[in-house]
Amino acid sequence: MKNVYTGESDEHIIGNIPIKSINIAYLILVHRLPDQFKKLFKAIYEPSNFYLIHIDKKASEQIGEEVTDFLKNYPNAHILKSENVIWGGYSMVQAELDGMKYLLEMDTRWDYFINLSGQDYPLKSQKIIREFLSQNNGKNYIKVVDQEKKRPETMNRIENYFEETGDRISDKTHKRDFMKNVTPYIGGQWMILTRSCCEFITNNIEVKKFEEYYLNTLIADESFFQTVLMNTSFNGILINDDKRAIIWIPDGDIKLRPKTFTETDLKFLQTGNHLFARKFDDNVDDKIIDNIKTQYDQPFKTFAKIIDIKSLNKTFNHLN
Repeated sequence: MKNVYTGESDEHIIGNIPIKSINIAYLILVHRLPDQFKKLFKAIYEPSNFYLIHIDKKASEQIGEEVTDFLKNYPNAHILKSENVIWGGYSMVQAELDGMKYLLEMDTRWDYFINLSGQDYPLKSQKIIREFLSQNNGKNYIKVVDQEKKRPETMNRIENYFEETGDRISDKTHKRDFMKNVTPYIGGQWMILTRSCCEFITNNIEVKKFEEYYLNTLIADESFFQTVLMNTSFNGILINDDKRAIIWIPDGDIKLRPKTFTETDLKFLQTGNHLFARKFDDNVDDKIIDNIKTQYDQPFKTFAKIIDIKSLNKTFNHLN
């Protein structure tokens, strides 16, 4: 039985630890609002980091050209081949895997992988984020919970056969048995992973059977990586926290969606131990990001306590 750490625990302030200089590889998924992406990119840019941008194939030609032209001024930023990413489809996982592989081949000098959407924004400066990762070097940040025990209402996503057709998931599904001797886990799409974790996910032969099965599941991006890391020989440290501030609200047929932040959410964003938040839209509120910056360089305390995965009590109702 693997152990994870959870942020819901006793306080533990990390200090007096030799700090390693950390370089970050960012994968940013863009499909709209190029100006919002540019604001994000400038906020997280450091010459020693590495950046890979995926522009959804469904994005307009104008958006693709605008993002491409913008990145010409940044030699450490590359563009990943565009794929048609379908909400709920395995194509989202494939984009993440392709991004990891590209970044691993792109340069050997990065230590951590962080995935973002074009409407995310950092809550801390790169200096604070890099110091945090230096002090916690070797830990992987991703939400994870036993899917069958804690979120049984989502088991239909993996116990039925789904297929991407065109720009949507086919309505034609059929029941099937889940993977033998595998415990399914679920969490969220966002993660902060060590280089060695990315190498394991993209290169280890054990992962192949998970790729083959999850190819035909629903919303695989919230469960594929968790299930792989918890059911293979991967032996790194997993922290049950993706370090993202998100407020989930009802949205018609899609049960919940991330709220677009406004100034009324400032207190929420300035409290807690989050590194990033989503989502933002200057067309809704163009002042909130400026207010966030007032606490950009203030460090925060970290929390850690090891517990068995069986006793995780974190609720994930916001991911239904």
